Amino acid sequence: MSRLGDLLDFDGAAGLLAAWRDGLAPEPALLVSAWADAHRLLGSRGSAEPGPWRTARTPYLREVMDALSPAHPARRVVFMKGAQVGGTECGNNWIGYVIHHAPGPMLAVQPTTELAKRFSDQRIDPLLEDTPALRQRVAPARARDSGNRQLSKEFPGGQLVMTGANSAVGLRSMSARFLFLDEVDAYPGDVEGEGDPVALAEARARTYGWRRKTLLVSTPTIAGLSRIEREYASTDQRRFFVPCPHCRHPQHLRFERLIWDKGRPETAHYLCEGCEGPITEAHKTAMLAEGEWRPTAVPEDPHAVGFHLSALYSPVGWFGWAQVARDWEAAQGDERAFKTFKNTVLGEVWQEAGDAPDWQRLYDRRESWPAGTVPRDGLFLTAGVDVQRDRLEASVWAWGSDRQSWLVEHRVLEGAPHLPAVWEALRDLLGERWRHETGHPLPIGIAAVDSGDGLTTAEVYSFVRRGGTARTIAIKGQDALRAAIGAPSATEIRRGGRRMGGVKVWPVGSSFLKGETYAWLRLDRPTEESGEPFPPGYVHLPSHVAGEELCHQLTAEQLVARRGRNGYRKLEWVKTRERNEALDCRVYARAAAAALGMDGWGEGAWQRLRDALDLPAPPAPVSRAESPAARPSPTTSRPEQAEANNPYAPRYPRPGSWFSSPRSGYFARRPSSRSNIFRDD
Repeated sequence: MSRLGDLLDFDGAAGLLAAWRDGLAPEPALLVSAWADAHRLLGSRGSAEPGPWRTARTPYLREVMDALSPAHPARRVVFMKGAQVGGTECGNNWIGYVIHHAPGPMLAVQPTTELAKRFSDQRIDPLLEDTPALRQRVAPARARDSGNRQLSKEFPGGQLVMTGANSAVGLRSMSARFLFLDEVDAYPGDVEGEGDPVALAEARARTYGWRRKTLLVSTPTIAGLSRIEREYASTDQRRFFVPCPHCRHPQHLRFERLIWDKGRPETAHYLCEGCEGPITEAHKTAMLAEGEWRPTAVPEDPHAVGFHLSALYSPVGWFGWAQVARDWEAAQGDERAFKTFKNTVLGEVWQEAGDAPDWQRLYDRRESWPAGTVPRDGLFLTAGVDVQRDRLEASVWAWGSDRQSWLVEHRVLEGAPHLPAVWEALRDLLGERWRHETGHPLPIGIAAVDSGDGLTTAEVYSFVRRGGTARTIAIKGQDALRAAIGAPSATEIRRGGRRMGGVKVWPVGSSFLKGETYAWLRLDRPTEESGEPFPPGYVHLPSHVAGEELCHQLTAEQLVARRGRNGYRKLEWVKTRERNEALDCRVYARAAAAALGMDGWGEGAWQRLRDALDLPAPPAPVSRAESPAARPSPTTSRPEQAEANNPYAPRYPRPGSWFSSPRSGYFARRPSSRSNIFRDD
């Protein structure tokens, strides 16, 4: 040793010799959880509970961390979890363990490169700064040639590299013995045309054979598409069993057994599966301390272990059962909130509403109200228009304050779209008024016309442009859009090589809206004996409009998982029968309601609509054919005459009519040129 030191005549000889000696030493038997209890310190910058790490605070993490120790036979550790259970800190403890006790090349992957930078700044830097054992191993970033950069941390015997799953270069930049893949359900399906990011990352560890370790952590997303669900299914699927404080019966906590008084989430408690005794949250700490992980399946991969944990296990003071109950009640009637609850609180996949409702059930539950009228709770109208090769089909829907809807009209307008007559028939339909139960005539607030068929797109654009943007919009479905409607984009109209003007096209989340529609169609109608109101989102179908064929069309599609061109699964809506126009018209009418801003209206806006409808109704209007105003004056110029004959020209109601007041709703508004938020004219 001394001879080698003489040859290395520079200041770093002692450090080099120490690193060489450490590399020859066998890997320590110390477990990751024991290292965390002995060395990990939490600072106020990165933790709500600063101070020494205590695995006893989250005892369910002990076995997860220990499976990452070199002595454990597992090569892949899968952790499917809810929020507020400490999953990310489990991975951070492993990073600290590798840097301090089992040095080697390590790759930590976040969904995007931007998130990797944030992970480095908010998680890794505090980990290194607050833990003295790690502070000695990684030089400060300000030191010259320290090897401490934002996405790369060098330490004796190894290196930690952080990257995003959206960067193919980052995923194949180095060989790595240890892989920490965080929030894998947010990874892209195909990264820059090179394949699945998880597969690309794991290819970096193949040369390490049985010595490699991979940790996959995520909250799940959609059933059939969730990566963490697939990975967990290939393991032994462990659940954390805790004993009942009364009868000692072991059980894993399930949301179905958490009960509380309606409207009083603070009364939430758990019912034991064995003795049906009430378990309060005061028992949770002792139950967690005595809990144990038990496999519930035979693994496909003998070297893979899987853990599933919901937020019901969250330690006292983090995320309580009362908050679980509160979040559940707040999600009632909102499918998106239900999805978030199931993913982040229960740690379970969300089953998209892809199975079509039973058409017979819809047919049997139809209601009766006078034809051509709008029930009292329907406060405004929108229309959706589907364009076929030989006809147009249009549905008129009324909408209420809790997103209940009433089908008012469905018409088939015969004629090929290249014929002017069919568009004149549509113009007449959209110019009609429907009598509200209060006696007021209701106009159509906005009509959405599908422009997706390339053969008829020019005709749709021309109709919308002539009609003006105040009453009719052109839309185009986008399956990837996870919202009802997006911001419009300007599109140029050309015919025969000549520029004919421009029109705005609104993207519509067709897949999103079909799932929402099917979820609402499944809602049960309350019985008359119960006296309960209709649930939010309930779809009312009248017997005079909704026949067997229309009910069939409303349920004519199903969501299925298919393999795409690159071999990765994705969800697609497929038709189960040829005719589905009623479903498309419903989706477009719902998009029109979103374009008006319905989803963002507060109770005040809805109340103003109710107040306006409660005003005395005007006398029955003279029919359009008999109205002198409908017949253009002989002295009227051609443009003025065209506007007089065009019910979509930007004209405004008479002052004093119920829909013209700025306080009465949104009928005297039109889409802003900058967004889908509506401004006052």
